[in-house]
Amino acid sequence: MPTTSAGLLPYRRLPGGGLEVLLGHMGGPFWARKDAGAWTLLKGELDPDEEPHAAALREASEELGIALPPPSAPDIELGEVRQRSGKKVLAWAREWPTDGPDLAQIASNTVEIEWPPRSGRRIEVPEIDRVAWLSPDDARRLAVSAQATFVDRLEEAIASPGDN
Repeated sequence: MPTTSAGLLPYRRLPGGGLEVLLGHMGGPFWARKDAGAWTLLKGELDPDEEPHAAALREASEELGIALPPPSAPDIELGEVRQRSGKKVLAWAREWPTDGPDLAQIASNTVEIEWPPRSGRRIEVPEIDRVAWLSPDDARRLAVSAQATFVDRLEEAIASPGDN
């Protein structure tokens, strides 16, 4: 049965009207030398009976290793997408404050995986090994393909703020 994840897409407005979104590069040896398709929202699976938006905030905090700054406005609901694996991803966007925490050094939570595949050997890797602020075009190019839709939806919501 496909799983459901919830995630957060932090964004910031640049002087002059530009926009950047924050994506995380997936950790572990499989993703180490990959770029396109190896970046993701800060997301994870919902705990039983967990409210999806709360799960998105929890997961973002865990993957960044920091407490999230409080929102200056309500988070923007970005809806859901279904990834090629069948996993359903629900997402929200939050504007990152200009005086928010520095994200140069993150301390992501870890996950245990079997590596190499089918070897029986288990290793612990960070869920996210680094983050980057990316232009919308770069984010669409680097993100897991289905998640690029969230960048489009964020741009639409910001362009018509009365509709979100």
